[in-house]
Amino acid sequence: MEYNSILDQLPYASPFLFVDTLHKVDENGVEGAFLFKEDAAFYDGHFKDYPVTPGVILTECCAQIGLVCLGIFLLNKDADEKGKIAMSSSEMEFYLPVFPNEKVVVVSKKIYFRFHKLKCEVKMYNSKNKMVCKGVLAGMLKPTLNE
Repeated sequence: MEYNSILDQLPYASPFLFVDTLHKVDENGVEGAFLFKEDAAFYDGHFKDYPVTPGVILTECCAQIGLVCLGIFLLNKDADEKGKIAMSSSEMEFYLPVFPNEKVVVVSKKIYFRFHKLKCEVKMYNSKNKMVCKGVLAGMLKPTLNE
């Protein structure tokens, strides 16, 4: 599967799309990247005079790359299925801040995918290859039949 077809199926659009590119996708995991542009609205108030990417946005970036993109890939392996995915749980730990104009890479490894529940271990790295955050994310995939 071409990675752009996965990106085309994401249910997000700017300004809430946190996936720029996918580097690798297979049945065991995914790797992708995103650049946090300095003009993003959330930097205006988080924090005053010292903009930092909010942890909830970092979690969303990890979920979009590490959970949703992988879920789309797994559902599309069967040509008759498409679907949507919604996050059902998250547990994240944060180590370093992400600043405006910083590019991050998210690496996700599938823990399991059964009964349409996907659980992954995710790690985010900054441009210096230092771990920004890590955690475990889970989501439910709702398949829909193609017509």
